[in-house]
Amino acid sequence: MQSLALHPMLPRQSSEEQSRHAFLVDFKNMLSRDLSGRLQGVYETEALPEFRKRFNRDPETRQDVAKVMREQPFYQIWSALNRVQQELYVDSTADCVERQLPGLIDKYKDLKKNAKHGTLELSPELKIPRYISAVDIHCIPGGYFLELAEDDVYAGARYDIGSFIFGRGERGPLNDARGQTGVDFLKKNYPDLKPKRILDLGCASGMNTLPYVAAYPGAEVYGIDVSAPCLRYAHARAEALDIPCHFSQQSAEHTTFEDGSFDIVVSHILFHETSRKAVGTILRECHRLLKPGGVMLHLDVPRRLTATTPYDQFVADWDTMNNNEPFWGTFLFDIDIRKLALEAGFAESQLKETLANVPGGKMNYWALAATKAGA
Repeated sequence: MQSLALHPMLPRQSSEEQSRHAFLVDFKNMLSRDLSGRLQGVYETEALPEFRKRFNRDPETRQDVAKVMREQPFYQIWSALNRVQQELYVDSTADCVERQLPGLIDKYKDLKKNAKHGTLELSPELKIPRYISAVDIHCIPGGYFLELAEDDVYAGARYDIGSFIFGRGERGPLNDARGQTGVDFLKKNYPDLKPKRILDLGCASGMNTLPYVAAYPGAEVYGIDVSAPCLRYAHARAEALDIPCHFSQQSAEHTTFEDGSFDIVVSHILFHETSRKAVGTILRECHRLLKPGGVMLHLDVPRRLTATTPYDQFVADWDTMNNNEPFWGTFLFDIDIRKLALEAGFAESQLKETLANVPGGKMNYWALAATKAGA
């Protein structure tokens, strides 16, 4: 596993933490690569025949598969180990950040005070949407909003190092593979686009926002999120990397920006963290924010397109019930997002729903792109 590029805001891992995190990566690889194959064998040789025996037909949905797979001892073990792996990874990265939090807060204050490139605007009165505040998302105590001290950056710092480990080091030394994927997709599919203003919705710690600054020199780049600790960290991280970016605390459903004020609006792994109603609202907000001829691009979990069988969808749906992701399965398999985009004002002829490949990597993401008519 490659290492994260060091910068002043990045929590440093002790040698013991590095070993523990390397173990967790190997543990996750074993679950997702080795045991997953055996799990499918259990389905084909035991669960599927049992379903046919009971119902005199083949499973048609992931819910059908769940009726027999959740009874299988091997599935129960596999599921329990997945949950244990998730909790261990969260606890370990939390310990890593907590032990050096005072110093990280001091660095944030210094970088904010001496900011040379970007800006940060927080709105303490902002109402956090219930779909992200009602659960400890990803089994993280306090979710993205936990504040352990004044001017806290804990949630942002834990997300940065945690996201790298969760992605098994495959998101690049700056942890920005999603942003790089978005840039690559836009450059290939909209080569004539010359944006002056770009907006990243749900930017979290800002890792995937910054690639757009380098990709489009001279453009003003903005990132918004509802988490103040993440935004503090994102601002300080960008300043530490000498990258100009403007961060503000806003909801992607209702921003304070004027109509037609952006040439590109993007998001990275945002939709599955919201709700059925919110997805439609966010798409309408994208249409409002875009200039005529402007482009929106949303990246999310690839299994929305790659999990096509009832069994694959059942396995992909594990996070809904076991990883505090209440909208996960609904987003992946139950909503007609093209219809929602049409209702938001985008034309069918301008919609693209496909897989976007990570440049130089093996991963890909689901992508929804559209151009606003009227240029």
